[in-house]
Amino acid sequence: MTPRQSKRIKRWSACGAICVIALVAGAVVDMTIEDFHLSGTQIGDAKQQYFFDSWDCSSCHGYFDQTNEPWFTWKGSLMGNAGRDPLFLAQLATANQDVANVGYFCLRCHVPMSFVTGHAYQPDGSTLDDLDKDGVNCHFCHSMVDPIYKPGVSPSIDQTILNALVDVPAYYGNAMFVLDPFGRRRGPYTDAFPPHVAIPSPFHRTGDFCGTCHDVGNAAITKLPDGTYQYNTINERTPNEDPHSQFPLERTYTEWKLSSFANGGVDMGGRFGGQGATVVNSCQDCHMPKVTAQGCYFGPTRTDIARHDFAGASAWVLEIIGLHYQNDGNVDQDAILDGRAKAVDMLERAASLEVEQQCGALRVRVINESGHKLPTGHIEGRRVWLNVKMFDASDALLAEYGHYDSAEAHLDEATTPIYEMKIGLSEQAAQLTGYPAGETTHMSLADIIVKDTRIPPRGFNNAAFEAGGAPVVATTYADGQYWDDAWFALPEDCARAEVTVNYQTVTRHYIEALRDGNYTDNWGDILHNLWMQTGKGPPIPMVNLEPATAAFVRGDMDCDSDVDFDDLNIFLSALLNDAAPEQAKALADLSLDAKADANDIQGFAEALIQGG
Repeated sequence: MTPRQSKRIKRWSACGAICVIALVAGAVVDMTIEDFHLSGTQIGDAKQQYFFDSWDCSSCHGYFDQTNEPWFTWKGSLMGNAGRDPLFLAQLATANQDVANVGYFCLRCHVPMSFVTGHAYQPDGSTLDDLDKDGVNCHFCHSMVDPIYKPGVSPSIDQTILNALVDVPAYYGNAMFVLDPFGRRRGPYTDAFPPHVAIPSPFHRTGDFCGTCHDVGNAAITKLPDGTYQYNTINERTPNEDPHSQFPLERTYTEWKLSSFANGGVDMGGRFGGQGATVVNSCQDCHMPKVTAQGCYFGPTRTDIARHDFAGASAWVLEIIGLHYQNDGNVDQDAILDGRAKAVDMLERAASLEVEQQCGALRVRVINESGHKLPTGHIEGRRVWLNVKMFDASDALLAEYGHYDSAEAHLDEATTPIYEMKIGLSEQAAQLTGYPAGETTHMSLADIIVKDTRIPPRGFNNAAFEAGGAPVVATTYADGQYWDDAWFALPEDCARAEVTVNYQTVTRHYIEALRDGNYTDNWGDILHNLWMQTGKGPPIPMVNLEPATAAFVRGDMDCDSDVDFDDLNIFLSALLNDAAPEQAKALADLSLDAKADANDIQGFAEALIQGG
């Protein structure tokens, strides 16, 4: 027994029933599968003999139109490769080290066929077979039943299926899926006549369908009435299956559900949705754009085929999947390249920019054009930030904010806003686990949100988002705000600027944490090697503007083209008052170090003397 394990035993044994440490497995918390039991289809409910892998579907739904057919487009998506994702497998290893059996919960979303094969019982994923690795496959999605029965809407047979379950889900989220136990396939059309049973299902066109896996709360950590979170008693199910009552790990569905997109739709002018109507409403409108095509090689041409792109932000993850499985015949390299290109295209449409000069400062507005937070999804590693470069008339670089060093994979975080979510451990959680309090990479143990500065979607409301477990933390957004304004000081002689919004899937810190923290398998090392081979997960430019800039008077704080005592008052307020307007702070930043402080006093004094 190590000294650290001995300390943990004392801490957890002193706090009651929840305090048990796994010494044999080495996990920080010795939870059981019972802790992660959730309503819906359980292992054994859906018989494996009725579920096929995607190759069976390809005979009718593939090899006739790579651009639009379900088979090829799905193969290049992260859905189609979820069971092979090296990033997930590295995360799975460290999560199981922290919390025994948490992998049983993780696999439910990422490798859902493991609940058909039964291989989820091995939470480290070591028994996953080819059917499991088929990812979120065709048969899985197309045998899903709406867990909340809607008379007159849901297929009547679904009531029988739900009645047969021991526990019926009352919420969409946490992969509380219900499968047709006989694998009877469902889809959105009433006039399809394939050579297998086909049940029309309105559920498959709704955002609720996607919410099944894209709202995730830690089922072992419960929200208390005061808004804080507490670990559950070990070997007991969550007292509340509502994901909003659990510590938030992903709230994409909730973010969308509370946005204007889900509440009437938004006319995006063709930015999303494919051909046809410009108003987008559901998840599918953006991530399964409509095209005129055939869904089956012998089926009719339809004007509303939902292309199975499932494009999100994971271009880099698809890249490492293609690299790691380059000799695996089950991974289609052409489809991966196509899927990666679609992910980049989605990123390029997810944000827009506005840039305006106000005397000696540049206002940069980043607008969230998506139906959820920017960025959204998995909370660890993902970030969006601004890079702003200032040039003189001869194109010499005068100043840069948000510089990214590609060789070191290092971002100058102090000089630019970063839109991201970070989680941490409370003092109590730190005492129980032995890990330091504050920001952490131990996601399965986290019980506090340290930061969430991600830009909200249209229709944002602070109270509603906080109640849904998607609060704003460490910044401020007004109700209705779906953009962020950042201010940057201009250097003298600036003639033009280059402004870029960048997205990155993983940071160096996170990749190294997954590598260095892994003592059970080699997925951390594999992931790190893939990261190195792909340029260290470089940022992807989302949108770029290159505005010209006009001459200005240095030190002019009130933008009246001179420097006088009125400007002095504003300057001093910017230095001494944390609540001063961001514009004033930028105008006071005469040293161009992205902050208004004592380093700017001499520069302002010189400007004041010259102005006088």
